Formats: sequence, C-alpha cells, structure tokens
Amino acid sequence: MVDPGQPDGGVYEWYQRGLQLLRDRNPAAAATILEHAVAAEPASRSAREALARAQYDAGRYRDAIDSFTHLIAANPTDDYAQFGLGLAAGRAGELELAAEHLALAVAMRPDLDHYARALRGVRARRGLAEELP
Repeated sequence: MVDPGQPDGGVYEWYQRGLQLLRDRNPAAAATILEHAVAAEPASRSAREALARAQYDAGRYRDAIDSFTHLIAANPTDDYAQFGLGLAAGRAGELELAAEHLALAVAMRPDLDHYARALRGVRARRGLAEELP
C-alpha cells in the first residue's frame, strides 16, 4: 500500500530532490522531503546534513539544532556540524551554546575565516546582551 504522505521514489531520489530544492532556494520544501529520507535512513550522514541545512535556511532553527546535534553525536570532530549548530543556536538566541560550538569549529578549522567571523559575531552579541539592564 502506498502512503499518500510519502513522496514518490526512494531514499536516494528524495535526497537528490531535497538537494535540488535547496539549490533552487526552496528550503521549506527541501526539509519536508529530506525528513522522509532521514526517517527511512536515520544513519545517513549526508541526508541528515542536508536536512539540517534546509531547516536552518527555512528558519527552523530549533529543528536545525536537533539535526546538527545528532550529527555531532555521531562524529564530534565534524567541524561543519559544529559550525552549523553554532549558527542555528545563535539564530535561536542561545548565545552560550552558539559560542561553544563555533569556538570548537574554529579550533578544528582555524583556516576558515567564516567560522571565525561567526564566532566573533556571537561573542559580540553575547557581550551586548550582558550589558543590557
């Protein structure tokens, strides 16, 4: 029996469609289809990373935090997942969490300037928040 809520095709097709939707700047649709891919293949790092990116781009920062956290649990040395978690946490207003994971990403990849810029931005926001009454 076909599930009417499930897209046509299999996991690889869902993943490919999700990536195309991300390229086409349709992150909400990408997240929807990538959620099916991750549900079918929860150990797929590439599908979960694409889902996390789609969730972030769609403004679903709490969901992105969960997805990036899952990636980090599987591989704590994944600098991109640390960076993504830091960005998502920053957008969600969790500045301490953001600073922690962005600092880890910077420590792992000091050659990536955008990691360091993101960390400086979160630290500046955190400093401003501490100054407010």
